[in-house]
Order: sequence, then structure tokens, then C-alpha cells
Amino acid sequence: MSMYERVKNVLVANLQIDEKEIKPESELVNDLGINSLELADLVLTCEEEFNLEIDDSAYRSFVTVGDVVTYLEGIVKE
Repeated sequence: MSMYERVKNVLVANLQIDEKEIKPESELVNDLGINSLELADLVLTCEEEFNLEIDDSAYRSFVTVGDVVTYLEGIVKE
């Protein structure tokens, strides 16, 4: 499963976001309606899912779904 699919699954399962709305270019706040608490939940869930720690400064730069995917692809060792 691709990193994009894994992140998409987290968004659907944990934040109840409609799968059809999620695209790499979808903005987390403006397009998907994620608030700061939900973003923190997304980060925590990804940390658990991928067994890693996401730096605070890194997750503040997450604007789109693609940003999350690119960041995780850069640090996840599968």
C-alpha cells in the first residue's frame, strides 16, 4: 500500500473525512475542514501507525495531504 493510501486511510478512519474528498492536493484546513485539534490527532495517529515521532516544526508545515505524505515518505523506513 502506498504512503498516500495509508495517510488517506488514517484520515477516513480517524477523522471521518469522506474518501472522495481526499486528494494529494487537498488542503487539510480549507478543503477537508480539519481544525487544530484534529491536526494534532492526525499527527499522533501517524506517529503510532508508522512508529515514529513527527517534529512540531514539521507538522506546522502540513498544508496539504501531499505535504503529510511527502514528509512521511522522507522519514519512514519500511
